[in-house]
Amino acid sequence: MHGEAAMASSTLMLFFFLSSFFTFSPIPCLGRYHPLDPLTPSEFTQVRTIVKKSYPSSIHNLTFQYIALDEPDKYIVKSWLSKTNSKPETLPRRALVITRLDKHSHEIVVDLSTHSVVSDKVYAGHGYPLLTMDEQTVASELPLSYKPFINSVKKRGLNLSEVVCTTFSVGWFGEEHNKRVIKILCYYIEGTPNLYMRPLEGISLVVDLDELKIAEYYDRDRIPLPKAQGTEYRLSKQKPPFGPKFNGFTTVQPDGPGFKIDGHTISWANWVFHLGFDVRAGPVISTASIYDLEKATYRQVLYRSFISELFVPYMDPTEEWYYKTFFDAGEFGFGQSAVPLEPLTDCPENAVFMDAYYASSDGTPVKITNAFCIFEQHAGSALWRHTEIAIPGELITEVRPEVNLIVRMVSTVGNYDYVLDWEFKPSGSIKFGVGLTGILEVKGAPYTHSDQIKEDAYGTLLADYTIGVYHDHFLTYYLDLDVDGEANSFVKNNLVTKRVTDHSSPRKSYWTVVSETAKTESDAKIQLGLKPADLVLINPNKKTKPGNNIGYRLIPGSISNPLLSHDDYPQIRGAFTNYNVWVTPYNKSEKWAGGQFVDQSRGDDTLATWSLRNREIENKDIVLWYTMGFHHVPCQEDFPVMPTLSSGFELRPTNFFESNPVLKAKPPRHEHLPNCTK
Repeated sequence: MHGEAAMASSTLMLFFFLSSFFTFSPIPCLGRYHPLDPLTPSEFTQVRTIVKKSYPSSIHNLTFQYIALDEPDKYIVKSWLSKTNSKPETLPRRALVITRLDKHSHEIVVDLSTHSVVSDKVYAGHGYPLLTMDEQTVASELPLSYKPFINSVKKRGLNLSEVVCTTFSVGWFGEEHNKRVIKILCYYIEGTPNLYMRPLEGISLVVDLDELKIAEYYDRDRIPLPKAQGTEYRLSKQKPPFGPKFNGFTTVQPDGPGFKIDGHTISWANWVFHLGFDVRAGPVISTASIYDLEKATYRQVLYRSFISELFVPYMDPTEEWYYKTFFDAGEFGFGQSAVPLEPLTDCPENAVFMDAYYASSDGTPVKITNAFCIFEQHAGSALWRHTEIAIPGELITEVRPEVNLIVRMVSTVGNYDYVLDWEFKPSGSIKFGVGLTGILEVKGAPYTHSDQIKEDAYGTLLADYTIGVYHDHFLTYYLDLDVDGEANSFVKNNLVTKRVTDHSSPRKSYWTVVSETAKTESDAKIQLGLKPADLVLINPNKKTKPGNNIGYRLIPGSISNPLLSHDDYPQIRGAFTNYNVWVTPYNKSEKWAGGQFVDQSRGDDTLATWSLRNREIENKDIVLWYTMGFHHVPCQEDFPVMPTLSSGFELRPTNFFESNPVLKAKPPRHEHLPNCTK
């Protein structure tokens, strides 16, 4: 190709390339804020000012552990949404603030409209608030100037300048009294950025977070340091041969994105929903409704959803490892751990990016650039299809290609990277995806071959002196569905085998559906995998024309149940994972499955304890809690960086529509790029 054709092609490709970057900023807000919008940088600053003025004598002992929107009551939000065509109503804006003040945790509600503190409650229960990045950073630097630690490094013949330390929560193991402390472990990076593959096994420190001083120090053993060789993962440092090789490709949307962003409200195809952000939960999807073509109106599906907790217990009970039983959302913050997304790698070139903000420990706003990306995915699969060959002389093929909308965030909690997707389908389904990647948590050990291991190593030997420890990942989702209205019920459609005993059929058996409506919380608890059932949230007050209950079905993904004993301390704290499915009556204060104060908690404020009240849930405003899990047995393919392991689950309309809602969906226009040949 040459001449004018080459110039035209180059111009077109340049336009496509540049347009992908020019669409990164969301469409400006059209003038109507949403009552669930996350706090803005100026609001964080306002909260900081109000709180500090209220406690002037203790200002030097005051730290902000959590600041987020104190969401309005549900009925207020619903009322506001119902007035979308009238003059915008100004609603009060409040913030929930958790501080550490003179070694006590305070729950403070700040009214931004009146610039005042509405309430201040000193927390007297067990557990501590979210760990901030700032205090973790200070704590992780303390060993580098601590003489006993410096001596331990020298005795091992190592260079202190190549040592990096990081923080680990300590859990709870039956202690009557405890202080707000954190563990510090250190790594050696000489020759590699892959610090987690080179632990200084046997050395640990305990830091008092309220004093920010080293409280305990241990140097118990000298385990061989895992080698740097083979742990490098940067492309610029790799050496031939390379592979596998992929051909180039592009995603083209000449008309721009098929969705609109108005502030934090996103509308696409037949969906409209709100995207928020919380320093603890990360992405928060709210007020999701879908347009019903036949009824010519938007219908409610999901009021609010987010990851409530991520429980990651490791399976090594030895002195240096037993406490590694992490609650990544409640201790470290999924939102606080969000990382900037890389254009063209984390997200395709047709993605639009949004920033997010949280407050540092001194209350000043922190910006996460490109925290979210939103994009349409042309999946290369069928939305629906059929080929008819039974009609004589005719071959009829109808295919509708699938196009979905994805909201993505990546949270890097220490060594692990979690790719979090909310995927909206025009058919009415919402898919919740999780991808696990990053670096394994490994243990230094004196082995170079598995034949040398004579005892339980609690993991897999991945390389010389390197054991990947067995562990779990349990993600618990908060799903406040309002299926065509708030009053819903939870139905278990049990699939039951029936025997044919009256000789009425040559068959000897079949299965049928026996429906059971959960009346109380205990009726709704389910450990998946024990017996087959179709799990549906229905609106018992509305039916389709044929008389079926309107509903949304839970289609589970990866099913893993806890293997720890129920009386083990980590499992007491993580008892919300004992069942995959829970249903509770809506309660604004019941958001966090592991409790409000998770660090060193004792399991007395969790989803499992709330449900002991066994409240009524039939034909009520209810919340579905779903836990998906992974039992992770590390393998050599996970070394030195783990290929993404993906799973998820789906909420799918079940008799919600009168018929296929995408029967009349038109395929997207196919764009032909110039065919460049030599």
